[in-house]
Amino acid sequence: NSSRFTGTQHDFLWYCKNHRPCEEADGDNHILQIVKESQQQHGLRHGDFQRYRGYCSRRLRRLRKTLNFKMGNRHKFTGKKVTEEILSDNRYLLLILMDAERAWSYAMQLKQEANTEPRKRFHLLSRLRKAVKHAEELERLCESNRVDAKTKLEAQAYMAYLTGMLRFEHQEWKAAMEAFNKCKTIYEKLANAFTEEQAVLYNQRVEEISPNIRYCAYNIGDQSAMNELMQMRLRSGGTEGLLAEKLEALITQTRAKQAATMSEVEWRGRTVPVKIDKVRIFLLGLADNEAAIAQAENEETKERLFESLLSECRDAIQAVREELKPDQKQREHSLENDSGKVSNIQYLHSYLTYIKLSTAIRRNESMAKSLQKALLQQQRSEEDGKRTPRPQDLIRLYDIILQNLVELTQLPGLEEDKNFQKETGLKTLVYKAYRCFFIAQSYVLVKKWSEALVLYERVLKYAREVRSGAGAYMNSLKELPDVQDLITQVNAEKYSLQASAILDANDTHETESPSQVKDGKPLSERFETFCLDPSLVSKQVSLVHFPPGFQPIPCKPLFFDLALNHVAFPPLEDKVEQKAKSGLTGYIKGIFGFKS
Repeated sequence: NSSRFTGTQHDFLWYCKNHRPCEEADGDNHILQIVKESQQQHGLRHGDFQRYRGYCSRRLRRLRKTLNFKMGNRHKFTGKKVTEEILSDNRYLLLILMDAERAWSYAMQLKQEANTEPRKRFHLLSRLRKAVKHAEELERLCESNRVDAKTKLEAQAYMAYLTGMLRFEHQEWKAAMEAFNKCKTIYEKLANAFTEEQAVLYNQRVEEISPNIRYCAYNIGDQSAMNELMQMRLRSGGTEGLLAEKLEALITQTRAKQAATMSEVEWRGRTVPVKIDKVRIFLLGLADNEAAIAQAENEETKERLFESLLSECRDAIQAVREELKPDQKQREHSLENDSGKVSNIQYLHSYLTYIKLSTAIRRNESMAKSLQKALLQQQRSEEDGKRTPRPQDLIRLYDIILQNLVELTQLPGLEEDKNFQKETGLKTLVYKAYRCFFIAQSYVLVKKWSEALVLYERVLKYAREVRSGAGAYMNSLKELPDVQDLITQVNAEKYSLQASAILDANDTHETESPSQVKDGKPLSERFETFCLDPSLVSKQVSLVHFPPGFQPIPCKPLFFDLALNHVAFPPLEDKVEQKAKSGLTGYIKGIFGFKS
């Protein structure tokens, strides 16, 4: 009966679909699904809590108007509460849910703003308490017989989740852990009770809650939880949400405690004191970061971890540079007069730069390996309609690697280290070989057989140099690509290239028939000869010579009057008028028309 409805068209359609008692609802849209869909569609995909809060307010207004559940008028406020007696429509529960979501989103917005305005933290806690109050009311109403069992469990889990967040902000770790565990248990049971498609949302919520539980356990006294938290952070490339800042602060605090006992670092036989706290924290976390990179499940995660490690390394290098700047005297004494070595702070700077460049090389090598795999599956990628990787992409990566190796050889304090220079030289040869290989591959694609063959020979030359000079440096070259595999691949490619060149030459010879050979003449000069000329249908068709060439033509005859010089003309003195008299009299006569 549409006469009962006084809302917008959108709400009317929603009303027609869902206006029925709660026990008759089909259960397709339950609490967690409604919350997640609303959040993803209205701002939380990008972390915009203010936009989501505005959406909740507008939806509440529409629901109250649709249900005729207004809180008074514009002149007077009249509070109303949802009771079990009026639960004839499931939208009354949605009304309370949107109230809770609005309060929660405002709290999260204030949490973002509290980083620069600490006073807003009090307002944040107030809004979280309001959200918990609405969640308690939702849980109480869901105890009614009109609500199905699934919605009851979801209401309990939602209540436990918001309670845990409030206790978490109050730093009541034990109460927060109990609430989060209750929420996790309910969602795990719901996930096991339904199909895989329906269980996805529940499993996602469980994954969101797990770091909070481990953080609470750590603050209660479980030291093993710290390692699990760091592994979660490294695997995900950074935690989001309520836990992000607290976890970062906790990790920094833990490393700072360990850094207090760290006073020096040893690299290439030299021990250097480390007095900068930021550098100590970075060096302590270096092993954990590298272990996480080695255990990364996919290339995307590995790339994110590489970027995180490089960012931390750049921050540490910047801290060392600030120590190098203070005054000119420290620069003048950077060399020790007795040994000729660089100063400790300069050597520490070289060590951190070495870590940065080595990490960049490993990242680019990892990207090169993934591109090589994509090249092997090139046919499949073309069928899928995706962009096909090209050898030129790999050439660019190897160019960057070679540039990083050049920078390694120029680090202060390592110029006289012959082993380091020799080791870096061998690595340069390896990457030069791979770079030449992919340059040759790019020439093969455009059928430049001679150039590709010469480059393949250059690859073999580099590979032989690496094998001949790698005797004492095999351990340092283990992480590099194997040159023996490259030699095997190049030999196979050479035979394939020679066969392709011969076939291409034969095809060219067969296709050069008289009817297809062009002699460069325009169409106007070869009407009598049939010739297949594709250029006739192109924009640069040759029809005639233009501009036309010069041709000799007969000149106009020239006439010379030689008899004129020998002609005697008759005298004409008697025909010529005498000159008028000059003077004033002649002038006056001339005026009045008198003639002499």
